[in-house]
Amino acid sequence: MSKARTPLEIRAFARGDLDAAAELLAERHRRHRAAEPLLDPAFEVASGAHPEIEALLSGDRADAWVAVRDGALVGYLIGVSRSEATWGPNVWVEAAGHAAPDPSAIRSLYAQAAAGWVGAGRANHFALVPASDTGLVDAWFSLDFGQQHLHAVVDPPPPGFGSVPRSGLTIRCATRADLPTLVQLVRILPGHLAESPVFSRLPPMPEAEAVAELESDLHDPRYTYLVAEHEGRVIGSAIACSLEMSSGATGLNRPLNAGFLGFAAVLPEARRLGVGRALGEAVLAWSCDEGYVSIATDWRSTNLEADRAWRGMGFRPTFRRLHRAIT
Repeated sequence: MSKARTPLEIRAFARGDLDAAAELLAERHRRHRAAEPLLDPAFEVASGAHPEIEALLSGDRADAWVAVRDGALVGYLIGVSRSEATWGPNVWVEAAGHAAPDPSAIRSLYAQAAAGWVGAGRANHFALVPASDTGLVDAWFSLDFGQQHLHAVVDPPPPGFGSVPRSGLTIRCATRADLPTLVQLVRILPGHLAESPVFSRLPPMPEAEAVAELESDLHDPRYTYLVAEHEGRVIGSAIACSLEMSSGATGLNRPLNAGFLGFAAVLPEARRLGVGRALGEAVLAWSCDEGYVSIATDWRSTNLEADRAWRGMGFRPTFRRLHRAIT
């Protein structure tokens, strides 16, 4: 007869738990990189993982718990808050905010932590989970989380790669003369995401704000704006830049030396001309020319057009953003 396991003890995260938690996170990242080698190897060792956990512990409304069995730390969970104007009363379990070799420990940790979060009115819960860790993903799914968003990466194309012209499309760098259409495209995307099956509630950027931001960015060497033309008319745009410009991809969720497909939008009447794919391929070519060793992007899982286009170009999910709304 097998011996019953000692029950888990769930308690608040203490300063003395940092080293053991960093070891757990480094071990999780080693397994993750075995599945996706383009991720940054710096976090495969505890000394690299340690600062990521420390940063979360000092985050906004940080709340942290550990799971202990037979005196050894076997899991931890850290929740922090992001802007309520965007996310409502929320808790985020970031990429470095959880690790447990036995995913069932995550269930117990969440059960303890969520009681306080919901009691404080923080009812929107998010978790960034390694896409390849099926045990960990299943543990979060069993807690009634669902997939909302994907972060993904792809290898750079070979030197000399260029997008193949489609249906008379021309891809070129944007100029200030394109500003009216660029503003229209920036405001179109939130409208598209508000439709079924995404149902995003983020409103379009006010037009004056969009104009000011685009005028600034078009002169910023950190961004490369591309447009797609068809029969002399601009019908789509994309932004290429370093992934370091993205506030949504940090730490473990930032592949090494990555270019970034930061935005792509197409006028509704032009969405069956292959414009999105052509713009995406142009960003891949740009990233290769700039010397990046990987290219990243992200999209809402229910944005079917983006999901088809980016997966079709070979993007591989690295992290799943999961969401639970408690009503």
